[in-house]
Amino acid sequence: MSDLNPGYANSEGNRAGFGKRPALILIDFVRAYFDPECDLYAGVEETLASALRVRAAAHSAGVPVVLTNVVYHPGAMDGGRFVEKLKPLRCFEAGNPMGGWAEGLEPAKTDLVITKQYPSAFFGTSLASTLTALGVDQVILTGLTTSGCVRATCVDSMSHGFITTIARDAVGDRHSDPHESNLFDMDAKYADVVSEAQIIEHLISL
Repeated sequence: MSDLNPGYANSEGNRAGFGKRPALILIDFVRAYFDPECDLYAGVEETLASALRVRAAAHSAGVPVVLTNVVYHPGAMDGGRFVEKLKPLRCFEAGNPMGGWAEGLEPAKTDLVITKQYPSAFFGTSLASTLTALGVDQVILTGLTTSGCVRATCVDSMSHGFITTIARDAVGDRHSDPHESNLFDMDAKYADVVSEAQIIEHLISL
């Protein structure tokens, strides 16, 4: 990434800043990404630990928290071209333990769970209308994977009119190259990429 112009993404004039009524989204922290025997394994334990710390701060601040997962009909007939292209997604067919929450993560009673079939948490779900009804103006993203469902959700979040913020320490991918290049690109075009500490400081200030 040394050949990229750092001013393209990191100019202070291009920062979206924080909103007044944020919501936190934890994208697809499910067992498949943490089980070395699964084709989707990503080795992202530290990513989950960061997301859990951010969620604790969100709970303390009374900020809405949304968790997403992926569930397909047996046979994955509702997975469409996504499952045709990425066959390991079949591990998310209903009843497969790989679709369960990662160890250490359980939805709180106040957390909303959104089930999706495609990369974006917004596509084909009620998420946008729910956040709008709650008066949310900022979406904070954590989750897996940076180059896949996090990026898709980021673009849709911005497109729906939400200030979008990505917690750098709380998103992860299988490889560092797509992780870093997608963070760079999202920071340049769609969102602010900030540290876990900055996110928590913001939530505490609320």
